[in-house]
Amino acid sequence: MKITPHYPFVSPEAKSRYLRHIEEREKAWPLTFERSTLQTSYGPTCVRSSGPKDAAPLFLLPGGGISSLMWIPNILGLCSSYRAHALDSIVDVGLSANTKPVKTIEDLTEWLNEVLELLAPGRKVRLMGLSHGGWLAANYAKRHPERIEKLVLLAPAGWVLPLRPAMLMAMMQILLPPRRFFIKRSYNWSLPDLAASGPKGLTIIEEMTEDLALAFRCFGIRRLTKMLEPTVADDESIRSIQAFTLFVIGENERIYSVKDALDRLGRIAPQMRTAVIPGAGHDMTWLKPDFVNKIVQGFLESDPERHSEDQKVERGFDSQRGCDR
Repeated sequence: MKITPHYPFVSPEAKSRYLRHIEEREKAWPLTFERSTLQTSYGPTCVRSSGPKDAAPLFLLPGGGISSLMWIPNILGLCSSYRAHALDSIVDVGLSANTKPVKTIEDLTEWLNEVLELLAPGRKVRLMGLSHGGWLAANYAKRHPERIEKLVLLAPAGWVLPLRPAMLMAMMQILLPPRRFFIKRSYNWSLPDLAASGPKGLTIIEEMTEDLALAFRCFGIRRLTKMLEPTVADDESIRSIQAFTLFVIGENERIYSVKDALDRLGRIAPQMRTAVIPGAGHDMTWLKPDFVNKIVQGFLESDPERHSEDQKVERGFDSQRGCDR
């Protein structure tokens, strides 16, 4: 790999512009945080940490095409009981940068393992990810069960079911000019409840559009097409997850069928807890952050032994109510 002084940006000017943009976006982080850069064998990794320093660690993995700043709507509630570490992916937008190739899921999970060892050496952790971050979290839990105490998967991309062709098409179109137009159209399609929620939701989509469009200009298209494609786990891989796990999905999710995803988990991994967020889809953390936080916090604070038997009886999708029975 060719590492320039301004890597992974296309120029020194692009680097300066992107850093100014990130610093402006960081002003919306609702509490005190520490932004640190961890040195891993795969390259420097940006982490934003908030919450009591002596609290149990909670690691947050972002979705594809977005940095750890995506947790701004959720972070205040999540930090009430935990020391939350929000990571920028090593092969995506944000302030992390791989200095050696990340070609396989083994590479990516090893990078994550190094980060966890640096921030929580020898400790079991709580791990949560959205979309591509959920896919990575599930794959990490499979490969390093000894490190995970509890696992939260927010609509993990591709892990339970393949992405719908329409979703793949929307993702491919953002590579075409006029790029800003296709990025915004993709967000409007994949986050319809947020788009229909009024001025606040439209502002969030506008900001996300600007963030990704700027990332393409500052990083270049080559970097932003290096993210690993999420793959569907086979039955045995899903069954092998040992950590106490919560799968959360919005009732209007568009990346794959909600009912089919819950049916598959109920058939092969009945020990996993599930929750469905009504009136939301892939936009659940932006549209209903308090609702998502309440479910996640309840799960993180619950006793796995106490709920194991109840879950066998209570799970099952009710399409009318949009939540678990």
